[in-house]
Amino acid sequence: MASIKDVAAEAGVSVATVSRVLNDHPSVSEDARTRVLAAVEALGYRPNAVARSLRTDQTRTLGLVISDVLNPYFTELARSVEEEARALGYSVIIGNADERPDLQDHHIRTLLDRRIDGLLVSPTDGGSPLILDAARAGTPMVFVDRWIPGVDVPVVRSDGRAAVRDLVAHLHGLGHRRLAIIAGPAATTTGSERVEAFRAAMAEYGLPLPDAYTGQGDFQAESGRRVTEGFLDLPEPPEVVFAADNLMALGALDAVRARGLRVPRDIALAAFDDIRWFVHTDPPITAIAQPTGELGRAAVRALVDRIEGRPPQSVTLPARLVVRRSCGEPTHPEPPAPEEFPASVEPSPAMNRSQT
Repeated sequence: MASIKDVAAEAGVSVATVSRVLNDHPSVSEDARTRVLAAVEALGYRPNAVARSLRTDQTRTLGLVISDVLNPYFTELARSVEEEARALGYSVIIGNADERPDLQDHHIRTLLDRRIDGLLVSPTDGGSPLILDAARAGTPMVFVDRWIPGVDVPVVRSDGRAAVRDLVAHLHGLGHRRLAIIAGPAATTTGSERVEAFRAAMAEYGLPLPDAYTGQGDFQAESGRRVTEGFLDLPEPPEVVFAADNLMALGALDAVRARGLRVPRDIALAAFDDIRWFVHTDPPITAIAQPTGELGRAAVRALVDRIEGRPPQSVTLPARLVVRRSCGEPTHPEPPAPEEFPASVEPSPAMNRSQT
């Protein structure tokens, strides 16, 4: 393998000149630059990234800690993050928190020890001391999807409140009156926001939401199954179950089928977080879709702005309702599988920097 000395000899310049060319230093003549780059190409020289990071104090590496890699939403989010980072000249190391705060902090600690340039986090809870310490220490960081209120870190997320209202309006228009929700963890911003939006929409349409119709889940399929079984055991089961994430929706579907019941004949089902699988279930599931790919790309751009000295901005994108046939809708051509939303990103002043 060629060394930097071999490149210098081939180009007829000093090792220092080669170093300046590789680091794009402006003090190199065009003739020397041309000869060095030709020598690099001829010898197949590849700079030592580790050694370069020691000189520049940058590794060109980002850390991404996601809440659950088995959740298709976060898998798609991670993919878009990696693609955008690569396009901007960065690599990504991914840590899966598995919805566990202790595992989340383990990954964050490991990534910081590896001298990453910046960190993308979808927090599993609202009070990680390690995240708070890293933010106070000035670690370049962006929250994606979820956030910790009051922490001075840019947030890139979607706003599902209008889409939840659209869902309740849609269900009301279909004649449903007994609506139940499988809520996500109250310690997460997405968990609390979705149940609050559902309560507000129910009140707007004059629909009661008794305690028995609110079940506590944890964004995992098993909790969706357990809560739905409880709904089905009620003297008057709900007409619709709204699961606040896709895995809980799949668990709810399992519980319904285990009783020999059918969706939507016996009970309707809707979900937050549309995924490609939902068009292949029988019936296809009505869901709220987030612009997952654009969220991942916007999060990387915000983090790179922070790393490279530009002012980062928080970004909020709207979610939208995708109507299929799991709530008793009339038969009509199925919407396609989830695709990207229009690539328009508007910074949200209300979400800029500090979240309160």
